[in-house]
Amino acid sequence: MNTLADLSQSRDLLVNLTLRELRGKYKRSVLGWSWSLLNPLATMIIFSLVFGLLLKVPFTVGDPSGLHNYPAFLLCGLLAWNFVSNIMNGLMLALLGNAGLIKKVFFPREVLVFATVAALGWSFIIEVAVLAVYLIILGNMVLPWMLGVIVLMVLLTMFATGIGLIVSVLNVYFRDLQYLIGIFLQLWFYATPIIYSVERVPWIYHVGRFAIPARTIYSINPMVGFVGAFRALLYDLRFPAWNQLAYITIWSVALLAIGFAVFRKFEPRLAEEL
Repeated sequence: MNTLADLSQSRDLLVNLTLRELRGKYKRSVLGWSWSLLNPLATMIIFSLVFGLLLKVPFTVGDPSGLHNYPAFLLCGLLAWNFVSNIMNGLMLALLGNAGLIKKVFFPREVLVFATVAALGWSFIIEVAVLAVYLIILGNMVLPWMLGVIVLMVLLTMFATGIGLIVSVLNVYFRDLQYLIGIFLQLWFYATPIIYSVERVPWIYHVGRFAIPARTIYSINPMVGFVGAFRALLYDLRFPAWNQLAYITIWSVALLAIGFAVFRKFEPRLAEEL
């Protein structure tokens, strides 16, 4: 509650830092904010060619929508993943990049984290809106499901912010973390059903005489739940399972609380470490 009170008092600073992030993101770029659309579009095209056309990765038909389109299937998971990945990468340097400000002026350091999250969140909103238009063109009437999508976006933002609070402050103390995060994100990407459907993961995987509950272990990954929920609403046009929603909600709330706790623990010595 003290943290929220401090952030409320610093809302003008938060707005100014967010605007700085937005203005500086594509500064001196010819295409400007068009890159926020071109980057995921280019990734979708590359993945669609490699995994959809060349490798012919099987993917599910929308149930009950009946949609069978790999780029749409891919984007419904890829945009959520890119948002989390961009926040983790962006916040690795959020405090290091503002070392001069931190050492000179006192303010809640979380503001720097929230400014980056807000700027990336705006890009996420634009991307989801474009995806919704694309799905409508394909015949998927997603408008009645957009309220659920907004709720999922809020939960995903809480989840990503919790991770961001942790990695941003720990990277000040342990500079090797940014390199480890890069490796971890590659592993996490392929351990999430983005380019393939979760049905490709067997329920039971036999190793010799041992039967391993592969799908159960795999589903511990919270991004499996997030990607599945986004696909249910946007691709399948149905409500996600309640246990799935409960699981990702618990992850989001818990990780945000843990992120605040870790950040507050390491915050007092930030200026010295920087």
